[in-house]
Amino acid sequence: MSYIDEMRKYIGHETLVTIGCGVLIEDQGSVLLQRRTDDGFWGIPGGMMEVGETFEETARRETLEETGIEVYNLDLFGLYSGENCLVEYSNKDKVFSVQVIFKTSSFEGELYNNGDESIEQRYFSKEELPIHLNPTQAPFIKDWKNGCKQPVIK
Repeated sequence: MSYIDEMRKYIGHETLVTIGCGVLIEDQGSVLLQRRTDDGFWGIPGGMMEVGETFEETARRETLEETGIEVYNLDLFGLYSGENCLVEYSNKDKVFSVQVIFKTSSFEGELYNNGDESIEQRYFSKEELPIHLNPTQAPFIKDWKNGCKQPVIK
């Protein structure tokens, strides 16, 4: 059982503070985005930190689980917090998730849709980003699009 599942036993749907880690994977000026099965929004690969993990371990594990890609040479892209990081899921669970975002163009592996989390994955150029971005992730995807200087701290 995950840390989040364990904590939900005690706090129910109340707000849980978590740390999310994700990776902006670049390939020839484009970024990898995945369309999620749970909400249909596009976002980057990533997920919640488990107890004892480092930021990089979380980002690598989640990226591999969701995409089949192993990422290397992670550079800190940004740290994101604030009201935009407060989310209420359809099951009424509330989370405030501080986001640690990395960027890399060093990776290997073949993309796959694991079915549990993503419907589709593909690379988008800065000019063709999809309209339906995950609202929590839109700030760092837009910062990438705008070429923001690293690290972004919000």
